Amino acid sequence: MIYRMLALNIDGTLLQSNGRLHKSTKEAIEYVQQKGIYVTLVTSRSFPSAKKVAKALKINSLLVTHRGAYIAASQEKPIFVKRIQEDETFEIVRLLEGFTCQIRLVHEKYSLANKTKLNTNMLAKTVFTTGDPIFYSQQFVDSLSDTILDEPVTPPKIEVYFEDKDDLEDAHAAIRGMFENVEVIKLSDLRMDIVPAGVSKLNGLLYLCEHLGISRNQMVVIGDSADDLEMIEAAGLGVAMGNAPAEVKKAADWLTRSNDQNGVSYMVKEHFRKQHPIDFLKKMNLLK
Repeated sequence: MIYRMLALNIDGTLLQSNGRLHKSTKEAIEYVQQKGIYVTLVTSRSFPSAKKVAKALKINSLLVTHRGAYIAASQEKPIFVKRIQEDETFEIVRLLEGFTCQIRLVHEKYSLANKTKLNTNMLAKTVFTTGDPIFYSQQFVDSLSDTILDEPVTPPKIEVYFEDKDDLEDAHAAIRGMFENVEVIKLSDLRMDIVPAGVSKLNGLLYLCEHLGISRNQMVVIGDSADDLEMIEAAGLGVAMGNAPAEVKKAADWLTRSNDQNGVSYMVKEHFRKQHPIDFLKKMNLLK
């Protein structure tokens, strides 16, 4: 099989545990792009945050961001956007304000969040600082529902961080029962994402493939978490990182090293060095 696309998750895949990109990873991405492989990022991060990583890797392609709800190469010209509507955003926020949680409306131009402080959920504090570029506005308000009542928001994604896992379970059940036009993804005992119905990393990636004329069996996907599992199963070559949970490793066709052992660069060197450049394959009529 000839592969034409490499789709990469960011956190836990491209980035090491310290949040940095290793030099070998940058070199591997440059190597595979020189062969004519289309490299994209598929992430739950906001577009500006993903674009920051793409820039560091010298990737100028379309990116699948906001868990598949926002696909673009530049913020001015997205090829796909799906949003949670104003009224539903407001009603979901009102419901969530009944729990001890931090609510983050993740727009492609800014994020808007309440000021609730969580004692046990340290992740909530880091998410607001490590992944976002300096120019990405992060606003914190006393009452999120009052704020969006005056200035409505249609976010591609809502992130919610809880103090108590029972609160997450109750909120998860309530939102699923009350709102048909959104999907709720439980990411841990204290974290969930809310996206428009039909949105997922896989659906976003398949939309991009169709846009580019690339079949799913021509794509290689590398991921590390449960929300990458669908993509790994659907890809022509699904690759799990060494730090992935057992269920993801079991679903993969290929297992590479962990993110702290430069798993992406190891996989690229092991596999793509055997494949001729795309232009050469086209000249030889081996690829149409």
